[in-house]
Amino acid sequence: MKKAKDYILITIGFILVALSLELFLVPNKIAAGGVSGIAIIINSIFPVLDVGLLMLIMNVILFIVAFIFIGNKFGGKSIYTSLGLSGTIWLMDKFQVYKLVLTKDLFLASVFGTLISGIGMAIVFNQNASTGGTDILAKILNKYFSIDIGKSLLSVDFIVSCFAALTFGANVGMYALLCVIMNGFIIDNVIEGMNTCKEIMILSSKNREISKYIIDELERGCTIFNGKGGYSEKDASILYTVLSRKQFIMLKKFIKEVDSRAFITVSEAHEVLGEGFKDILGDE
Repeated sequence: MKKAKDYILITIGFILVALSLELFLVPNKIAAGGVSGIAIIINSIFPVLDVGLLMLIMNVILFIVAFIFIGNKFGGKSIYTSLGLSGTIWLMDKFQVYKLVLTKDLFLASVFGTLISGIGMAIVFNQNASTGGTDILAKILNKYFSIDIGKSLLSVDFIVSCFAALTFGANVGMYALLCVIMNGFIIDNVIEGMNTCKEIMILSSKNREISKYIIDELERGCTIFNGKGGYSEKDASILYTVLSRKQFIMLKKFIKEVDSRAFITVSEAHEVLGEGFKDILGDE
């Protein structure tokens, strides 16, 4: 079930990337880094070569690198993503979707194209996959050097933007570079938002009932610490747990019913690894 969900999310992700390319970036010759950017540059020189076909050929070479440095799990999902993205773009080219281009304004095309593409790529990355191309190199930097994926992409794709400037002129090249920079920040923030959970500490006389609710109803774990009140000097128990936003809303409603005088602190956990959450070994 989880595997099917992963592939559904990956499919949504690469469709968003394909739409951003076909409706905004390719028609305006904005080569915003990556294999897609290289394909746009080559396509402008040799129009007979489809962008989708060029991406597929270059991705095959880079996937060999992915299998060596990242492993089969990453490679398998990324092959599906790459083939899906290249195939979707190829079909869109055949049906001339690019004729539906929404704007010829370079600024608007850059902003909306990068926003949609960044969201799509973040969804794909969050499932331990890649859209292929220079994303693979970014993933390798992330795995071995703990560099944020967005910033890795920025460093890898900068040179592609330079070639775009040489091919299409400085004006278009600067927009391409702007897209690369925005893409990095969008990806990091979207991934962070998808993985953010609520870190909760509860001080209540009903902690036994609350912990039972967390375990039985929310199907999450929790830990109880023994403490002592600084003013009252009475023994107290502190309950600690990490929940999704939806689960926290349910827990808050339950606590209100059993102990309206409970003391609760809540903070954001930007990434949670381990049982019940994201696999610690997910990137291996």
